[in-house]
Amino acid sequence: MKLLRVGQKGKEKPAALDSEGKIRDISSHLSDLNPDYVNFDIISKLQNVDLSSLPELSSSERIGSCITKPGKFVAIGLNYSDHAAETGAEVPSEPITFMKATSSINGPNDDIEIVSGSTKLDWEVELGIIIGKEAKHISEDKAQDHILGYCLVNDISEREWQIEKMGQWVKGKSHDTYGPIGPYLVTKDEIADINNLKMSLDVNGIRMQTGNTSTMIFNVNVIVSYVSKFMSLQAGDIITTGTPPGVGMGMKPQQFLKAGDTMKLSIENLGEQNSKVVAI
Repeated sequence: MKLLRVGQKGKEKPAALDSEGKIRDISSHLSDLNPDYVNFDIISKLQNVDLSSLPELSSSERIGSCITKPGKFVAIGLNYSDHAAETGAEVPSEPITFMKATSSINGPNDDIEIVSGSTKLDWEVELGIIIGKEAKHISEDKAQDHILGYCLVNDISEREWQIEKMGQWVKGKSHDTYGPIGPYLVTKDEIADINNLKMSLDVNGIRMQTGNTSTMIFNVNVIVSYVSKFMSLQAGDIITTGTPPGVGMGMKPQQFLKAGDTMKLSIENLGEQNSKVVAI
């Protein structure tokens, strides 16, 4: 099932794609795609609904983030061996875990803000995990019991704030608009092999990142199990799982985003994002 949120910012309606790809209003079954409703019980009931009988929404309407108000937005760094190599970092022996502020969450096609003085704004196409049931100290072989689905994430990063400023990575990862997610929350039954999905990102029409989830150092089961040992995970939580090579920081010379630049990114079966960088 492909779930999404459609409408003006702050006024989105929950929706789903029917078998013909039409957007159907599911607000008669749940009020929003938030932690109260993004769980196995409610989504399994929704999967039995005849979507073609529900009102159709216009495909020209804005698409919002595929989840709103998650409790946590967890992120994993340096999780692709080829990306670690391009940054000059050692392959980590365990997942590098950090947080993004939930206030960074943005619609998949909304503008990305660049603030005055920001000179190292970077892109990262990533696979996001959506939790569907509380996970606490779980084993790797139980991880799938807690994963509801997946989404496309652009882990926008201001590298000066992330690396050159003192403290943790969260500063460079959390500005408003730095967390575009969606367009869809795709339930895991729609993904044949999560460990073999093609992914790409273009800047101004030029391919920057080409990768595949098969080169992840730590797969989704390892990640969910690992994170659950340090914090409980609740329904609606997001874990974004790292990026393949081709980020601006890894280029020689380095290349970063500026006002007016556009990004197009996709992951196989998870949809596509199109955004523009705007100065504020």
